[in-house]
This record gives sequence, C-alpha cells and structure tokens, in this order.
Amino acid sequence: MSYIYNNSIFKERRRELRNNQTEAEKILWKYIRNRQIEQCRFRRQFSVGPYILDFYCPRIRLAIEIDGQQHGKSESVVYDKEREEFMNDLDITTIRYGNNDVIRDPRQVVEDIRKHINLLSPLMVRGTKGDTA
Repeated sequence: MSYIYNNSIFKERRRELRNNQTEAEKILWKYIRNRQIEQCRFRRQFSVGPYILDFYCPRIRLAIEIDGQQHGKSESVVYDKEREEFMNDLDITTIRYGNNDVIRDPRQVVEDIRKHINLLSPLMVRGTKGDTA
C-alpha cells in the first residue's frame, strides 16, 4: 500500500529541501512556525501524493507555496495546475506567494494567510486547542 501523506520514498528529498530553503521560505517559516498564526501547526516540506508542499497545515488542509521566477514559465504553469487539481481533489486549499512578496513584506503575507485560515475554519481555529497532526 502506498501512502499519500509523507510517503517514505520522499523522505530524503524532503530533508534536502528543508536543509536548503530559499530565503523567502526561511523568512516565512519564522512567522508561521510554533503555531504563531491562529494556533495552526504548519509543517515544512510535507509530501502529498507525488508532490512536496512548501508548508502544510493538516488540521485545516491548507498548503502554502512560495514561488520563484521559474513558476511563470509555461511548463511550470502546467505542472502547478496539475498539482493544484490534485490538491483540490483531496480538499486541500493551496495559496501561493512570490518569493519577492515574502521578502519585501512578510507581515502582509502573514496577514493574508491569517485571513485564509479564518475563512477556511473560523470555528475550528477559535474553538480548539492545538491540533493533532
């Protein structure tokens, strides 16, 4: 049986990505780690199916992707669309930010993430302590 979440075949790749984060990923991680936003626990480099997400909150099924310049190229656009459809089929919401947006104004990105969290799960975010995932 294959595992859809954090499949062990991607373990080394996930570790490599965590150890070689982009500057934007490092900045955002400082703001979202340790349940700093609405008590949501985010994980770095979390795999879902064949994809590795930059950040993922299992409790509310929210993926955050930080995109570099390569995401504007046509082959990346097709890949990102397939990836997002895969996530949508699993009821995972994906939000995207450009590297430059995170580097220039991380607080604005964090506020936008907070809005998404509250839209996705206003009762869960305010009504529970911690998350089990």
